[in-house]
Amino acid sequence: MIVVDTNVIQYCWVRGQYTETAQAVREKDPEWHAPILWRSELRNVLTAYLRRRMLTRTHVMEILGAADHALAEREHIIPDHLVLDVVASSALTAYDAEFVALAGALSVHLVTADKAVLKAFPERALTMEAFLDS
Repeated sequence: MIVVDTNVIQYCWVRGQYTETAQAVREKDPEWHAPILWRSELRNVLTAYLRRRMLTRTHVMEILGAADHALAEREHIIPDHLVLDVVASSALTAYDAEFVALAGALSVHLVTADKAVLKAFPERALTMEAFLDS
């Protein structure tokens, strides 16, 4: 079981330079957890692809469906005090803090490509590559 941030979710289903790595993370540990916030963040990312005509609406819906299926019953609402604890001990946004707080609450690693998160919480956050090497 791991917590993944929206970037890792995106990389897994939107073809790009990190797709193979994200899919290898999923193969190594398919039990991905995330704050419910991942949905809005992924929709926002996919909207940019849609508006630039890099993905069709049909493809966006397929990606959303696949990610929804993969994270079914593993989405979490994070208590405010846990998010604020992370915010108080770092310069992270509340959005990023949700992922860190969830990883802490579940006592698992957060797999992320976010440099600020990796720097602020090196004991909790791992790159995709570091996770694969662990």
